[in-house]
Amino acid sequence: MEISVVTEVTDEVVAAFVRLVPQLSASNPPPVREELAEMVASPASSLFIARDAELNNEIIGSLTLVLFRIPTGIRAWIEDVVVDSRARGKGTGEALTRAAIQKAAEAGAHTVDLTSRPSREVANRLYRRIGFRLRETNVYRYNIGH
Repeated sequence: MEISVVTEVTDEVVAAFVRLVPQLSASNPPPVREELAEMVASPASSLFIARDAELNNEIIGSLTLVLFRIPTGIRAWIEDVVVDSRARGKGTGEALTRAAIQKAAEAGAHTVDLTSRPSREVANRLYRRIGFRLRETNVYRYNIGH
């Protein structure tokens, strides 16, 4: 398995997100090429992908790491972790997450946050095994015009 950060949005990357995003969210469409290019160009986000040699080096997973400065330091946040259903159970989610943690540490972050729905039992077990701890906090969401 190979983990890398996307530096160029190719047809292969666009097609991978068309395939992967519906496995993550039924309510949000996959990003179009321009949206992926915006993420790749942004200094605040790193789009990680995983390739599987057993599947002809196909992109089989992705993770977005967001890094930003606030008054109390550099924050790191992991979002939209998804592994293709055909490739689950091979350590892809763990490899993506560990790569993101390493990049966050190199950027000067002292912590990495993420959220995961309780129904995602496998993902939650993975995060606890890696060393993430459940925080006692309230998470609020405000819907803007949707």
